[in-house]
Amino acid sequence: MAMVTDTLAIGLTTLDIVGHKIDALPENEAGVLIESVEIVPAGTAGGFALIAATLGLKASLISALGDDRIGRFVRLVLEDHGVDTTLVPTLAGATTSATILPIDSRGRRPTLHALGASMETEITEAAIAAAARAKFIHYGAIGAPRITPAARTRFLQAGHAAGAFITCDLISPGPRAHADIAEILPALDCFMPSLAEARFLTGYSDATSAAAALRAAGAQSCIIKCGAAGVLVSDADGVRTIPAFNVRVIDTTSCGDAFCAGYVTGLHQGWDTDTSSRFAAAVAALVAQGLGTIGRLTGFAAADALLKDEKNVLF
Repeated sequence: MAMVTDTLAIGLTTLDIVGHKIDALPENEAGVLIESVEIVPAGTAGGFALIAATLGLKASLISALGDDRIGRFVRLVLEDHGVDTTLVPTLAGATTSATILPIDSRGRRPTLHALGASMETEITEAAIAAAARAKFIHYGAIGAPRITPAARTRFLQAGHAAGAFITCDLISPGPRAHADIAEILPALDCFMPSLAEARFLTGYSDATSAAAALRAAGAQSCIIKCGAAGVLVSDADGVRTIPAFNVRVIDTTSCGDAFCAGYVTGLHQGWDTDTSSRFAAAVAALVAQGLGTIGRLTGFAAADALLKDEKNVLF
């Protein structure tokens, strides 16, 4: 009998190369010392799976890697943290998606991304079978050029038929985003964009109106990530704000993926939406205090301890 997966993520997997602090590039090939460098798998699917596995979930990934050194490193790190990469093919002759992130002293960063094998991610029959064995599915493949609407529908329907809770996040939405989101929203139990992404998709500047529009378009619930302002939750119980934690921010690169993985982990624990959202905020706060996808997150216990430490909550 096939093994049940706690959470199955599909979409972008990249390698993040992160440097801190970089407030300006040196001129004329001059050299400068920086505080630290990190290299770590990331992406709406790869980063989510890595964090979910770090929090103790059985996490599986659907994506694609190249047969280059970057691809071998990404697979090694994912598997070392317990992520099942069975459904991540190595594509001959392809490079692996990678991103360079120079983080400044305020935690801000430009993103220098090289497209790679993740653009070739497909939904195969094996992926559809995996969706039918997952308790949670995280869809991070908005805009993926090789995923057809028909394949996506079969994949999500397989998950729903098996009782999976389906979430979705996106990054740097492109020309296909509006069409993809319109088609996928009715299949989502929870859509979790950033405020900037919600504004782009709906045209509304405030989170409350944007969430209402996204729910009216079909999403069962919507959680909009608003950075230091916390998150706005909109569902059948109403609209409310879950505050962020008061921590020293080093790097916010993967905080959105951290929140999504933390939220799913909370639901997996049997917690309600608000408790799961607070736990997710704690996970994101730990990630923000270090570099890269994991930051200072060491596991479930660390996030649970911060969750219970209410003096650190920003109101």
